[in-house]
Amino acid sequence: MTFVLGLTGSIGMGKSATADLFRRLGVPVHDADATVHRLYRGRAAAPIEKEFPGTVGDGIVDRTKLGAAVFNDSERMKRLEAIVHPLVREEEDDFLKRVSALAPVAVLDIPLLFETGGERRCDAVLVVTAPSSVQRDRVLARPGMTEEKFSAILAKQMRDEDKRARAHFLVDTGRGFASAEAQVRSILACLAGRPGRRHRF
Repeated sequence: MTFVLGLTGSIGMGKSATADLFRRLGVPVHDADATVHRLYRGRAAAPIEKEFPGTVGDGIVDRTKLGAAVFNDSERMKRLEAIVHPLVREEEDDFLKRVSALAPVAVLDIPLLFETGGERRCDAVLVVTAPSSVQRDRVLARPGMTEEKFSAILAKQMRDEDKRARAHFLVDTGRGFASAEAQVRSILACLAGRPGRRHRF
């Protein structure tokens, strides 16, 4: 039975790079963000256009227009999530069914794992972390990022210390790539032979 490891972390902590480390080591990874992007070019486009007219062109969701339509409006955001989240969950379930007989460990890469209750679908949770100064430098180096945007993003995410307190495993990316890879290898060694218990297919 595949052991399902939830992977999460706040912006700028190195979550995507850590997910790539798992992939390089042969572990299947389901990327929730990538799934949303794909759905915006497919199944989610029509219901989003129906709910938020003018946000879709040529069958593809215009993320800028959609963002403007739901910005600072919690009710509209809930309506969007009601469309997108079930579709992402279907894709996640399909992924787990595909890998259940093939891989001892599978990773669910979900940025808002704790915020959406996703940890209940995992056998354990890994939180990617780094010193706040490293996080800040990484995020502010991104094109178009400002202090205001950074603060707004952080306000929507659970605090790093709270995530760490709920984690089964940590990967600190502030010590460099080689150290992060060693930490990932150590986690996989720890999980070797552990059966998953949350999913039955």
